[in-house]
Amino acid sequence: MRILHLVPGSGGTFYCQNCLRDHILIRALRAKGHDVVLVPLYLPMYGGAVAAEANAPLFFGGISVYVREKLPFLRRMPGWLDRLLNLPGLLRQAAMREGSTNASGLGSMTLSMLEGQHGNQGQEFERFLDWLRTQPRPDVIHISNALLLGFVPAIREILDTPFICTLQDEEPWVSAMEPPYERLCWDVMSRHGAQVSRFIATSRWYADRMMDRMRFSPDQITVLYPGIEVPPEPPSFQHADPPTIGYLSRLNRTQGFEDLVNAFMVLKREPALASLRLRATGGATPADTPFLTEIETRLGNAGFLEDTEIDWNFQSAPGEAFFQGLTVMCTPSREGEAFGMHIIEAMARGIPVVQPRAGAYPELIGDGESGVLYDPETPHGLTGALREILTRPDQAGRLGEQGYLRARELFSAERMAGEMIALYESVLDASPASP
Repeated sequence: MRILHLVPGSGGTFYCQNCLRDHILIRALRAKGHDVVLVPLYLPMYGGAVAAEANAPLFFGGISVYVREKLPFLRRMPGWLDRLLNLPGLLRQAAMREGSTNASGLGSMTLSMLEGQHGNQGQEFERFLDWLRTQPRPDVIHISNALLLGFVPAIREILDTPFICTLQDEEPWVSAMEPPYERLCWDVMSRHGAQVSRFIATSRWYADRMMDRMRFSPDQITVLYPGIEVPPEPPSFQHADPPTIGYLSRLNRTQGFEDLVNAFMVLKREPALASLRLRATGGATPADTPFLTEIETRLGNAGFLEDTEIDWNFQSAPGEAFFQGLTVMCTPSREGEAFGMHIIEAMARGIPVVQPRAGAYPELIGDGESGVLYDPETPHGLTGALREILTRPDQAGRLGEQGYLRARELFSAERMAGEMIALYESVLDASPASP
């Protein structure tokens, strides 16, 4: 099967769950013998160990897209200028600031991309279609997220190939936009979504939310969990000494890092947990610097800074060294997420997790099967949940073992690739025969 996969490029400077999901899927499909053509958008495929090799030119370079949006006289950009703005060195610098992008200031550009050829990036859509005409016809076109749905009507002009679109984390991006862009983006996404053969949601929770947002029918969406490489043999379930809390996400308030630090400082003052440590990574942007400086000042004033490892300079993916010696993993985003790659990464290594009862977290963890869920609105709920694991090695070991088994059953890359191939085949079987 020949699959054309449209994926936003990644700078590899913060923990990008969508990037990790896409790269693992592409590698797994290729391992099963399928021809996956990876088309990077906005940025090249920086990403070190998790990067999937691209086999198409870069389209919609992040700098040139921004320039076209802000400078109307350059929307028909000369080729030499476009090539200049897409020089690897310039794009690498843009990639270093990838995580600092703010949806509240990018409403017009997001809408323009969703409008496809009729938006401000029409020239680049023409270049992409010219390239696509030179390529063998794909059997399926897979779009990484719904913010790329502007490609659907454009490609439909030259191909009748069925479209698959994965849904993950569109809602936080669009909902952060200023009026009227939030409403307009949802309207355009809903309109283009009518031409998509199947949507894939990364969790049942998110499927329900997106059906409400984009107004498509239940038979148009399939829940298919992302996967990772799960070790074939269970890890050694040993309680870490000293006990250590792990955090893997962007280092900001939105993902609950401040809540975790507060809980850590409370627990650290308890005699039984005086040796407690905190290890955190996932990337930070210049906008996060004041927040992190404040956090480190508070930890220093309390005398706890030497018991923390906060890595601001995240690169590509957490190495195994990050997970070694963790007692528990926790990324306490109060609003929850559409999935949580950090959760299944911990589970696959036999590390129990503590998460708020929000978003897709209960769906991934199960009810007490591989971690502890707490009410994010309950005072000291996070602190109590962490204490339950940190002070009970037997409980931590049991949850770690169950988490590994759950990851092997539900969240393996092998299972993900197999289910994705079956979905592609079902869509092709239901599609009219190509002329």
